Amino acid sequence: MALRILRSSDPIKVDRLNLCLYGPPGVGKTSLAFTAAAPLLLDFDQGAHRAANRKDTVRVTAWEDVASIKADDLEPYSTVVVDTAGRALDQLTADIIRRNPKAGRGGALTLQGYGTLKAEFVAWLKMLNTLGKDVILIAHMDEQRNGDEIVERLDVQGGSKGEIYKAADAMGRLVIREGKRLLNFSPTDAAFGKNPGQLEPLEIVHPDRDPQFLAGVVQSIKDRLNSMTEEQAAAQQVLVQWRERIAGMGSAEDFNGALAEVKLAPKAAQAMLADAAKLNGLTFDAKAKQYTEAVPA
Repeated sequence: MALRILRSSDPIKVDRLNLCLYGPPGVGKTSLAFTAAAPLLLDFDQGAHRAANRKDTVRVTAWEDVASIKADDLEPYSTVVVDTAGRALDQLTADIIRRNPKAGRGGALTLQGYGTLKAEFVAWLKMLNTLGKDVILIAHMDEQRNGDEIVERLDVQGGSKGEIYKAADAMGRLVIREGKRLLNFSPTDAAFGKNPGQLEPLEIVHPDRDPQFLAGVVQSIKDRLNSMTEEQAAAQQVLVQWRERIAGMGSAEDFNGALAEVKLAPKAAQAMLADAAKLNGLTFDAKAKQYTEAVPA
């Protein structure tokens, strides 16, 4: 079977998003997640009843409750919320040890057991992705001290913490500043973040005022990513056109005729023109601002 190669000029459409939200307890992570588009909450933390704007929920008491989610189960929903990722991993840990007692020792996973945990959790996330849903992973924040600095990290066990970082297309933390709740996607020296939408810190409004707040945030990130791929595809097409045009040039007149137009093109096209002129034995007269034929010695 031949490789399905995406050319550099082919846009990559972003239809779904993996979003990680983390913050300290009580800051409103679950309530915020319920403002996503048509959400279904997988309530591993058993805390959905505390949300002010509760939507459809699955109260997960064991990993087997969610291990075999089917497309039909999620058909009415656009977003799957995992609350919390840390508690989901705890339940998966218990399930792994139940299925294979040798994977655990004293209630904790062995090194081999951690490998199983990582592989099964990643496979489960990928399964949710293949169903075409946005996935929101909620995590508590763990504060660690690094000298005099407090460093914010996800409160998630084992190697799967790294897999959450990698799986997340965007990662934002909830903070309270001067009495306002903010959602900040930008990383700092002391906190993780992923901000592909280049969003400024957003003030989180009460769900009664904007019940689709997070849905709008997710859509704006998708729009930004899709805009970037379209811009990249357009820029690549311009370069292809310049490459073909330059290949047919040979004289100083040819290159000089393209100077005014190439100034409006990407810098890569300008570099291509300059390199091709040099290969054709031309020199650029900075005073005259044009190419000239090299004078024989």
